[in-house]
Amino acid sequence: MPNTIDLNHLGHDRVIAAHELDRGVVVDPGPASCAEALLAGLGGEPRALLLTHIHLDHAGASGLLARRFPDLRVYVHEVGAPHLADPSKLLESAARLYGDDLDRLWGEVAPVPAERIVALTGGESVEGLDVVYTPGHASHHVSYVDQDRGDAYVGDVAGVRIPPGGPTIAPTPPPDIDLEAWHRSLEAVAARFPERLRLTHFGPAEPAAEAIAAAQEAVFRAGERSRAGDRERFAAAVDEELAHNGGPEEAVRTMQAAPIDQLWLGLERYWRKRGEDESASQSA
Repeated sequence: MPNTIDLNHLGHDRVIAAHELDRGVVVDPGPASCAEALLAGLGGEPRALLLTHIHLDHAGASGLLARRFPDLRVYVHEVGAPHLADPSKLLESAARLYGDDLDRLWGEVAPVPAERIVALTGGESVEGLDVVYTPGHASHHVSYVDQDRGDAYVGDVAGVRIPPGGPTIAPTPPPDIDLEAWHRSLEAVAARFPERLRLTHFGPAEPAAEAIAAAQEAVFRAGERSRAGDRERFAAAVDEELAHNGGPEEAVRTMQAAPIDQLWLGLERYWRKRGEDESASQSA
């Protein structure tokens, strides 16, 4: 059975999970700041990392692990691959979001040797899992489906849902949120008929059909709440949802995994870019 490893990010459980499969395969190792927790939880030496995307809470430890394990291979979408080999632009973008907290939150972000990166496009089968291209949260996001076991490793595409009772929240940080693509990606996962989803934030969610429906509704709510461009109203709506679903522990962990200010920034950029695209189309 897959092993869900709680990385205890910043001392909190149920915020970031890594998933260990058989044969030394790890889906999303998490940040470098949690590398020791990851290694303590693994059943053996990792030989392959399957990254859903390169955001630091999912993939930040990849370079550190590649340095420690010289035979480790790293699978990632082709758009994310150059940023693993040279994370300078990724770090520049992350610094704008996190400022002085960058190192405390995510630790050292080391490069992965290019010759050990396997670039994906979607449609492949790697380590016995099918690769499904699932953009929306990130343009380079993929999911991995284990047809034999009925598991889908979905990164952030199925949202943040902190057990036991937290609501499903769509994590929408900048820079490349695409709500239409996100809905299509959830449909693509549903078309594989998984029995359960395995979330980074946090853990197994089943039945999968219900979890996917909850994620579809969360993406829709995120769009509707942000459409008017009212940041304070958006934040108040998220706060209210958290207050009426689950308890304070789930709320704290949800906001650690998906801070409200980042939710807003990604959506605000999405609506602004969409408006610009529509204006350009009308002018053409």
